[in-house]
Amino acid sequence: MNIFDSFVEGAKEGIQTVAFIAPSMIALLTAVGTLRASGALDALAGLIRPFAERIGFPAELVPMALLRPVSGSGATALLTGIYENCGPDSFVGRCASVAAGSTETTFYAVTMYFGAAGVKKIRHTLFSALLADFTAIVFSVLTVNLLMRN
Repeated sequence: MNIFDSFVEGAKEGIQTVAFIAPSMIALLTAVGTLRASGALDALAGLIRPFAERIGFPAELVPMALLRPVSGSGATALLTGIYENCGPDSFVGRCASVAAGSTETTFYAVTMYFGAAGVKKIRHTLFSALLADFTAIVFSVLTVNLLMRN
C-alpha cells in the first residue's frame, strides 16, 4: 500500500470519528454556554463562597474551581480575571495557577475519549475524575500556602 492511500484511508477514519463524536461535543458546548449565560455558575459560587472563606479557601478561586471541569477556556478567562484583580504573584493568583495546571477539563475529556471509544457507562470514571479535580484544587491551595506563606 502506498503512502497516499494510507493517508486517504486515515483521513476517512478521522472524518467518521468526528461525525460520531460531534453530537456529544455540541451538547457539551451548549451546556457550558447555557451554564455561563444563565448565571447559575455565579449563583452556585455565591452559595459556596461563605463556606470556602471559613475554611481558608480563597473565595476568588471558587468560580474557577467550579468551571474548570466543564470548560478550559472559561476557566482560563476566570484565571485571567484573577490575575488582573489580585495579581499573578498574589496568594490567590498562585493558587489559581497551580489549580489550573493540576486539574482537567473532565467533562470534555470524558466526552471526547469515551465518545470516540463508544463507552456508555461513565459513572465511576466521572466520579473519580471529579474527585481528582477537587483534590487538586484543595491541594493547590494547601501547597501554595505551605510554600509561600512561611
